[in-house]
Amino acid sequence: MRRHFRHHDLLRLFAEIARHSSFSDAATALNMTKGAISYQIKTLEADLGMVLFRRTTRGITLTDEGLKLLAACQTRYLEIEADILEMKGRVSRSLIVGVSTYFAARWLSPRLMTFMQRHPDVQLRIQPMIQFSEQEMQHVDLAIRWGNGEWGGGVVIPFMALPPYPVGNSSVARKVEALGMGVAISQLTLLRDRDDSNAWSDWLTAAGLPQQTPQDVLIVPDPNVRVQAVIDGQGIALMDGLVSADLEAQLLFRLSDIELPDYGYFLVQPQNTVATEAVAAFSEWLTSQS
Repeated sequence: MRRHFRHHDLLRLFAEIARHSSFSDAATALNMTKGAISYQIKTLEADLGMVLFRRTTRGITLTDEGLKLLAACQTRYLEIEADILEMKGRVSRSLIVGVSTYFAARWLSPRLMTFMQRHPDVQLRIQPMIQFSEQEMQHVDLAIRWGNGEWGGGVVIPFMALPPYPVGNSSVARKVEALGMGVAISQLTLLRDRDDSNAWSDWLTAAGLPQQTPQDVLIVPDPNVRVQAVIDGQGIALMDGLVSADLEAQLLFRLSDIELPDYGYFLVQPQNTVATEAVAAFSEWLTSQS
């Protein structure tokens, strides 16, 4: 039993470090020493038998295992908070929101507590989603989805404009600087979010560049994995302002000033779902946060 409690404490610490993307910043926020935090994470990694953080000269990034664990932790902690409220007899409304773990970790999670404090009667559940398929959408009351908003099967409302632009790692950035984007891009793999995505086609058109052949494209649906693939040199991707910390840490580099102004995050209320008071409350709160 003590071991289980220790894992709980270590997982809370892990989630806090992931939020700050820095041992030093997390240590300051938690009033701990950097050495103590490093030791605790090494203990957790040893217990779990997996590496959670990749140490670099500029800081830390989550490994694939770390990203999966973070998504699991965030979902479980939100469920725990909802269960506690229910046990207190304060929950009278439920709300399931579908969102990518990328958006949840980089934008939504740090702000969620203000919604829960403002609406303690709403039992909120964050449902991790990747494809936002029709089947997935049947199980949520509301979804936060990235793209240009041109989807059917529900009510689509603009939420937060974050125009995407191409990013690559340092090696790719040097190639683009040396050859120019027009030449360099023909030698690079474009990482796309899904088979039917038009984002890269729209960007190439906006940049006045020819379309790429199918063999020059790799589908990576999970945005977290896509960011890491770019850092690892697997290709280039269209990302948005949520990667600002990676740009500042020089893990990613912006490759062009050209961006897609019509793209960003949209609220999607699936077809055949009811616009409940909880949906309206969450939508209003989201808008106030953007």
